[in-house]
Amino acid sequence: MNDTDDTGGGRGGAETPDAPGDRLDRLRRRLVDFAAARGWEPYHTPKNLAVALSVEASELVEIFQWLTPEQSAKVMEKPETAHRVADEVADVLAYLLQFCEVLGVDVLDALAAKIERNELRFPVPGGTTPHRHSSE
Repeated sequence: MNDTDDTGGGRGGAETPDAPGDRLDRLRRRLVDFAAARGWEPYHTPKNLAVALSVEASELVEIFQWLTPEQSAKVMEKPETAHRVADEVADVLAYLLQFCEVLGVDVLDALAAKIERNELRFPVPGGTTPHRHSSE
């Protein structure tokens, strides 16, 4: 899969980049279809998906477990560890998206709301207000 329209074209036959939300929604749909094609829906309960998410997050942590801060900052420089990190990040995101799907949580709306709450909880020193993005 590439980063462009899955229909193979876009406007005027040229491939156009997706909006991040569109791409995320298409990937979420692929995960739903993948599980459905294999009959996995009965196992995709909120509890099971939360546990799987935790396990995958732990596998990501394991890569960094005994590294110094300096070594951890360079983990993407080595192809073998970069590949492991990318795989675990993908697993974490996949289970998070599946968890949100089952519970009806819009992950982007949830993130935007959390950032907004954090901006109120943790104001910028000096009283300046951060600029809101028009996409929110």
